[in-house]
Amino acid sequence: MERGRARDAAVPRPYATDAPEALRAAEASGASEASASGSRRVPEQARGEHTHSEPDRSGCPTRSPASAPPPPSSPPVRRHSVRGQILDALRTALVSGELAPGEVYSAPVLGERFGVSATPVREAMQQLVLEGAVEVVLNRGFRVIARSAGELAELAEVRALLEVPVMLRLARTVSAEQWAALVPLAEATGAAAAVGDRAAYAECDRAFHRALLALSGNQQLVMAADDLHRRSQWPLVSAPAVRRADLVADAAEHSALLDALMARDLPVVQSLMREHFTGSAG
Repeated sequence: MERGRARDAAVPRPYATDAPEALRAAEASGASEASASGSRRVPEQARGEHTHSEPDRSGCPTRSPASAPPPPSSPPVRRHSVRGQILDALRTALVSGELAPGEVYSAPVLGERFGVSATPVREAMQQLVLEGAVEVVLNRGFRVIARSAGELAELAEVRALLEVPVMLRLARTVSAEQWAALVPLAEATGAAAAVGDRAAYAECDRAFHRALLALSGNQQLVMAADDLHRRSQWPLVSAPAVRRADLVADAAEHSALLDALMARDLPVVQSLMREHFTGSAG
C-alpha cells in the first residue's frame, strides 16, 4: 500500500535525522532481534495473539519496555511483543508531536527506522486508526488526524460528565488512607513535569486518573475514561508547545485534589476536577 516515492516522502525531517528517544528504543529492540535471527524481519509466529501494549496499571512507565535489548540467552522476541513496543513508541511520538498532525507516514519507512518489517508497524498503525489517532491514506500510508480546539473542548466536557459525579461519590465513601496510597502517583506526575518530559507526563497523568477511577470498581468506566483521556493528549495543529510550567501547574492540581478528597471537601473536589479538564495538559 505504501510503495513508490511516497515511502520516502512520507516521513518528515525529524525521522530522517534524529529519531525521538522512544523510536530509537524500538529500533534497538528490532536490531537485537535481527542479530538473533540473522535477518531484519521479525518472526512470524503469534499472528493471532494480543496486540495491544498498555502501561502498567499500577504505575506510570516513562519509557517503552524496548529500552533495553534482551540478553543473548533470551528466546527471540515474539512478534506481538514487537508490535506492542512499536505501538508504545508511536503513541509517545504522537504525544510529543514527532508524529505531526496532518502528516502522512509510511509503514515501510518507519519499519526501516525500527529495524523491523513493515508488518508490525502497519498493525500498530491500524490500532491507532481504531483509537482515532490516524487515518488510512490509500497507497500512501497513514495520516495523523488534525484535531481542532473545539474537539478538545468536547473531549473535556465528556470527561467531566463521566468523572466528576463519580469522584464526588467516591469523596463521600473512600477513606483517607486509600487516597493517601495514591500520593506516589501524584508525585510521579510532578517529577515528570519538573523535567518537562511531555510523553512521560502523559503516561503518569493517565495512570493517576486510572487509579482514582479504579476505586469505583467499574472497569468499563476506567477503560472509557482512559480512552477519552488519551485522545485529549494529542497535540493540536499549530498549537504552541506545552511549557514545563504548564505541566508543573497541572501536576500540582493532582496533589491538591488528593488533599481535598482526603478532607472530603466536596466543593473543592468538584471545582478542581472541572478546572483540571479545561487545562492545557491534563
